[in-house]
Amino acid sequence: MLGVRREDITTTCKVLLELLPKCIYLDGDWCWYADPWVVTNETKAMTMRNMSYLLDSYLDCSAYENIVFGWVLHKKGMTKNVLSLLKNTHYNLHEFSLICSESTLVSRLQKDIDNGVRKNVSWNHALQIRPNFDEMDTTKIDVNNITPEQAADIIYNALMTAL
Repeated sequence: MLGVRREDITTTCKVLLELLPKCIYLDGDWCWYADPWVVTNETKAMTMRNMSYLLDSYLDCSAYENIVFGWVLHKKGMTKNVLSLLKNTHYNLHEFSLICSESTLVSRLQKDIDNGVRKNVSWNHALQIRPNFDEMDTTKIDVNNITPEQAADIIYNALMTAL
């Protein structure tokens, strides 16, 4: 699952965890939760290895049938890069992007700051990556006027239809 605001992705994924049978959830941010948060080629590669290791472990575990993987994958090819590191290639992939308008994004980020969820935000970065989602080969879900729970229902119904 891709998106432009981490909190929307996290909440949507947690709802999907409850809706889907035999499900496990991996938040990509868990693989890079550090202080200080340092973005270098080395730390990016480490994070990709961490994610692929966990995804492989989940795929190999017979207790689970569904994996919900949520992360702000903001560049075309990022999903492919993570999946290329997997040893297990037996899975069905369904990709969704949670998208919203620039004004909705700014409003939600400001609300996060006001509520103490986020200390500061790089408005420029958030606004720069938003158009990238239009170029990605994913099912887009417009979250301008829906809750994360409603987004999860849309994804769940799409997955059930695909079966």
